[in-house]
Amino acid sequence: MPRKVTRCAWSEGVSLPYIEYHDKEWGVPVRDDRTQFEFLLLEGAQAGLSWSTVLHKRDGYRKAFADFDPQKVARFTKKRVEKLLLNPEIIRNRLKVNSAINNARAFLEVQEEFDGFTNYIWRFVDGKPIQNRFRADSDIPASSAESDALSKDLKKRGFKFVGTTIMYAHMQATGLVNDHIVGCFRHKPCVTLARKA
Repeated sequence: MPRKVTRCAWSEGVSLPYIEYHDKEWGVPVRDDRTQFEFLLLEGAQAGLSWSTVLHKRDGYRKAFADFDPQKVARFTKKRVEKLLLNPEIIRNRLKVNSAINNARAFLEVQEEFDGFTNYIWRFVDGKPIQNRFRADSDIPASSAESDALSKDLKKRGFKFVGTTIMYAHMQATGLVNDHIVGCFRHKPCVTLARKA
């Protein structure tokens, strides 16, 4: 009989894609600008909704937002926005759609200034993932001093939908923070990945 896998409680019982996201992506250090932009866009779209809702629309977002290419998204026009607002494969919220385009433009400016968005964002954790050792999902905070600083700086640079809670979720998703509980089967692998990152 196979041994039961212990996961972070938040990932259980929602859907197979949700479990796969937890098992393969969440907490893995991301040093790729395109993936950083993807999560920035998706986390902004998630504001006020469940991550499950966004995750199930991820492919729709990929098609609608030029495979998460910030250069292409930055060039989206008002006509393109109106078309996107008719697309049932994404969250049809004008503020969020406009913020994705706005953020793509700001993202390109950060890329230019820091020779990559990755170089910019990893500065907020001194270049290495923060390794937390929480024992239960309920111990995990909604924000941190690092996400406060990141949020404040992004807002100063003109980004939208980048509050500290959203940015903490972004940091968790892209492995700047390892918030897998210590009993989760992914905690140790993410620690190992952090050493290599």
